[in-house]
Amino acid sequence: MKLNGNILIVTHWTFKEALVQAYTLPYVDIIRKIIPSEKKIFVVTFETERAALTEEEKETLKRDWDKKNMYHLPLKYNRFGLKKLLHAVSQIIRLVVIIRKERIRVIHAFCTPAGGLGYLLSRLTGAKLIIDSYEPHAESMVETGAWKKSGAAFKISFSLEKKLADRAEHVIATTVGMREYAKERFNFDLQNFFVKPACIDFRFFFPRPKNKRLLKELKLEDKLVGVYAGKLGGMYLKDEVFDFIKSCYDQWGNQFRFLMLTPESGKLIASQIGRIGIPEGVITNRFVPHKEVPDYLSLGDFAINPQAPIPSKRYGSPLKNGEYWGMGLPIVISPNISVDSDIIRANNIGVVINLKNKDNMPEAVKQLDQLLKNNSREVLQQKIFAVAKEYRTFEIAKELYPKIYEC
Repeated sequence: MKLNGNILIVTHWTFKEALVQAYTLPYVDIIRKIIPSEKKIFVVTFETERAALTEEEKETLKRDWDKKNMYHLPLKYNRFGLKKLLHAVSQIIRLVVIIRKERIRVIHAFCTPAGGLGYLLSRLTGAKLIIDSYEPHAESMVETGAWKKSGAAFKISFSLEKKLADRAEHVIATTVGMREYAKERFNFDLQNFFVKPACIDFRFFFPRPKNKRLLKELKLEDKLVGVYAGKLGGMYLKDEVFDFIKSCYDQWGNQFRFLMLTPESGKLIASQIGRIGIPEGVITNRFVPHKEVPDYLSLGDFAINPQAPIPSKRYGSPLKNGEYWGMGLPIVISPNISVDSDIIRANNIGVVINLKNKDNMPEAVKQLDQLLKNNSREVLQQKIFAVAKEYRTFEIAKELYPKIYEC
């Protein structure tokens, strides 16, 4: 595809989220380097008041991006409903004006919700559409109970998932299974189809000794530490995470500690601690900027990915798994989470067990205990890091994007 104008990058996340900072912007930087420097790149994000950029941050970003001929287009985020639909009209009009004024000829949308917006903009302006990180969204929302299959949200989103793939010049999925998914659900054969998992920057995520300062500060010295970075609820299990922590405490007692890097409230965590009946000091929760996450993950001996074991999760590519692997952490995970569960099982670098079933928790911890006893921390780290370099390197993206932009 020849690039005859400028590019609009569309996301559906806030600028400060890891899915923009660690998942989207590294790919944008790759695209920036392979297209002519005179071509402009505009990046759309959806901002909330809670995570809004400060004026100082906005100025810093503008100063940095001006040098790269890049521009940030923040839009206001609204939850799905009548208010969102009404507000979306004005946002679409604004973006159409920008597309025409700035001679934008390509809309590059990351993930399916942003792909729906990209599809509408492409239809209205004639700009070419690229769908990046294509995976099921509508069915995931139904499977987790967030949406009803009879509801407007599902029907609109599901319909757009087929239409945007039909409209796209190129479709980049996170797993090869999305081609079969599209055939089964939409009776549609994806053309110009590529696969790119959630790649990891090994400048930041790599095996290292535990951070001594944080060990002392968090009182984790000489402890066996489990870690989790992410949200609770929705696409992720919640009660089950704490049931797992309880089984860990039953197995290792006071030697065990669990570090949570989540935005969840202290009230929720205190409530769960009371429910499972463990001492308060066992769990520590901190929500830190993404750039600090590697230092905190270094404290872990293992990690958990509590993605809900629902059918559509077979087709995604969890960013957190790559980051855990980059740090050399074995992962406890349910079956059929992307292709990652199969990779973990095949390489014996974690525990694959249905976390939805509370009765499985003691067995999961026993398997984990055996894995940790049979391997030194350093040996296990290097084994897992080798897997990260095979499956999550940015070299995959660096080889892919020039094929799309014909550079």
